[in-house]
Amino acid sequence: MSMIRPFPLVCVAVASLALAPACSAQATNAAQNLTVPAGFTILTIAHVPQARELAALPNGDLIVGTESSDVYIVPNAEANPAGRPRVFTTIPDDRAAGVAFSADRAELYIAGEHGVYAMAYRPGGAPGSLRLIAHVRTGPVAPDSDGDIHKTTSVVEAGGILYVSVGSSCNSCTEADPTRASILRVPVSGGSLVKRATRIRNAIALAVNPSTGALWAGNAGQDNLPFGHPYEFLDDVTSHVGIADYGWPECEENRRPYAPGADCAATVEPLVVLPAYSTIIGATFYPENQTGRYAFPKRYHGWLFATAHGSWHTAPSGGYAAAPQVVVVPMTGDRPLTPVDWQNPQTQWRTFVGGFQPSSLERIGRPTGIAIGAQGSLFVADDLANAIYRIRPKGRTP
Repeated sequence: MSMIRPFPLVCVAVASLALAPACSAQATNAAQNLTVPAGFTILTIAHVPQARELAALPNGDLIVGTESSDVYIVPNAEANPAGRPRVFTTIPDDRAAGVAFSADRAELYIAGEHGVYAMAYRPGGAPGSLRLIAHVRTGPVAPDSDGDIHKTTSVVEAGGILYVSVGSSCNSCTEADPTRASILRVPVSGGSLVKRATRIRNAIALAVNPSTGALWAGNAGQDNLPFGHPYEFLDDVTSHVGIADYGWPECEENRRPYAPGADCAATVEPLVVLPAYSTIIGATFYPENQTGRYAFPKRYHGWLFATAHGSWHTAPSGGYAAAPQVVVVPMTGDRPLTPVDWQNPQTQWRTFVGGFQPSSLERIGRPTGIAIGAQGSLFVADDLANAIYRIRPKGRTP
């Protein structure tokens, strides 16, 4: 099987708009050195501290989750200049990292460390009151936890259902809390959480394919396995009947056992893989029917974009083992154009935004959230540079 060739990349000097007073030298460097495919431009439109997941709104505003209790808004994110970012709301919880929006219900959903909340959203209006939908992390940390406790929660809405992803309370353990290391579902009106996927270590990235309604998840894999494993993955969770079992920590990859006596026969074999340590944090599908002033060329419509945050692991030769980047996976519906090659985790995707790691031990940015704007722009958050980037085709300026 031939490897998909990377796009030709060009280094683009990007201007910085709506700078916050705390803008750092690292943020400026990231803005000046990121790369995008030929035919595209990238611009820093805002700075938001500890920016995580993104939710683009129909009126062009952009909601930004963070590692704090604050949720930010970038008004008119499709405009040039974009509006100055400000705190939109503060939740009574920690780590308001997960955000999602339902156009049908005109509601914003926010996932904190311990709860999932909803509020009515009125463009240009004051934030509505918060409504608690569900509690998460309702049980104890695993008794055999190694201390690697994941504390953010991700959320996405589809057809009146909220899908909620809760990370594990360890790197490798048996969970005592049924909400952890799981993807759960609950009606947007509230109710009991029902498990949709289990034994999935940290599915930070959640995305719904707008053409099919399928729920996709991107997982951050466990540590301390043989170097280069496990491959990290994106998968169509809703393609699996019942509760999708991803096998962690005993089973990974193509039902490969990593524990003595593990039975991996019924575990999920994911559809898309990235190299170990990629740390997939955000994902989004470029809509098939996307229109608007800044719509990407038609060949990108229906493709899956994901942010790889990179990790702390170092390679035997020295330097970080996986570079931060934004990747794109060519898709046909809910199937990757290129099937998984279990001997090579590089074949299914292409780098779309690079330059975050200019040398083996230097990073100027780490991408997190990702979203498609109302007019077709691609937005990417960065929690190292505390930046929000906007990518669009060249020549399509306001």
